[in-house]
Amino acid sequence: MKRTLFLIVFLAIVVPVGWVLFCKYEGDLPQADISLPSQYLKQSYQINMTATDKGSGLRHVTVSIVQKDNEKVLLDKSYPPASILSLFSDNAIVSDTFVIPVETGKYGMSDGQAVIRIVVTDYAWRKWTKGNRFYEERPVIIDTVPPRFQVLTSQHNVSKGGVGLVIYKLDEENVQSGVRVGENFFPGYSGVFNDPLVITALFALSHTQGPDTRILVEARDPAGNETKRGFYHYIKDKTFRSDTLNISDDFLEFKMPDFNLGPLEAQFLTEQNPLLAKFLYINETLRSQNMATVLKVPSDTRAELMWKDRFNRLSGAANRAQFADKRTYKYNGKVVSHSTHLGIDLASTSNAPVGATNNGRIIMAENVGIFGNTVIIDHGLGLASLYAHLSQMSVAKGDMVKKDDIIGRTGLTGLAGGDHLHFSMMLHNVFINPVEWWDPAWITNNITSKIESVKAQIQ
Repeated sequence: MKRTLFLIVFLAIVVPVGWVLFCKYEGDLPQADISLPSQYLKQSYQINMTATDKGSGLRHVTVSIVQKDNEKVLLDKSYPPASILSLFSDNAIVSDTFVIPVETGKYGMSDGQAVIRIVVTDYAWRKWTKGNRFYEERPVIIDTVPPRFQVLTSQHNVSKGGVGLVIYKLDEENVQSGVRVGENFFPGYSGVFNDPLVITALFALSHTQGPDTRILVEARDPAGNETKRGFYHYIKDKTFRSDTLNISDDFLEFKMPDFNLGPLEAQFLTEQNPLLAKFLYINETLRSQNMATVLKVPSDTRAELMWKDRFNRLSGAANRAQFADKRTYKYNGKVVSHSTHLGIDLASTSNAPVGATNNGRIIMAENVGIFGNTVIIDHGLGLASLYAHLSQMSVAKGDMVKKDDIIGRTGLTGLAGGDHLHFSMMLHNVFINPVEWWDPAWITNNITSKIESVKAQIQ
């Protein structure tokens, strides 16, 4: 009987008490999973954090920013204690998630080093019931001063469809900068001069941007501080030619079979003139897609001037179409389509060898729709040359080439009616007028003399 009574008391009191003591004296620390978007406290900065304690539950969470003796509490949250019954239920709060905004401008702190301090405690009975404690400090940098720069070049004359060069010096490292021309942005590069703070930026006006286009230098530091400032420049307006092309049935029967448009082919067969319908799709929709494809390629560039002196033109070739010609297409005397020719067509003998216009690196060598077999060469700082309609390509992506190295032969691949070279130049994602780069005087006045002048200033 006594043994039975002892067993009952043991099971009813000793075991539960022992279980409570075992659980309440658990020694596992709470955890905080914290994500800082950057070491720099940016203008729109927020901390994402999850605090957890799977044992006795969360007691208190504090997050603060500390600089020397100045501490600003960003989060201070307490949790109600769980009852003894929580050992057998789920009413202990074991996890919580936070999005914590940080507005350094309101805390009276100066630019420089600081720390994000995180403290999480739980309801364990250790340390005289103060619980287990998680503590961590994350170093951050307060930076509220926008970057500054000094423009080192003085004359910036640029034509519609043309290129300009500006050189400027930043006052701090790790700054993203470049030139904003309307909606287009042209990055600056520090690889031309020994001083990494001296930045070289080629910028361009598209064939649609005239004298009213806004041009600014932009600089943004890692903390998100930004400076935008104009610089002296003159924009020369330019009028481009208009041209009319008559589309014949012979041309349609000759070229349209070269394009396999997959499931769309059946759609064209339902049209009154299937070949004309296919041409209109190719000349408008496919042209737009193909131009977007090639304009992405110059972003694969090097921060150096790989080219030297004037750019060479296809030897012995006659101009058959100019840059930014506004083309109107007619079929049986009726206007059926429009496009803008963003290159220069050069006609020589059939299958004429095509040399690299200047030193560079092959960044594309493949077939691209209306352009046919296409080679693109990176010349550095976002400047690239494009060679289209080639009958053959003798280079591959990644090859280094010198001026006049043979990269292929002229042809009529793509949407070409006869054997010729379509030659374009691009600056990042903008087609530019190649004629400037064939002119040694223009290159001297607008590019190389500026670089030499800044080198002399720095020395």
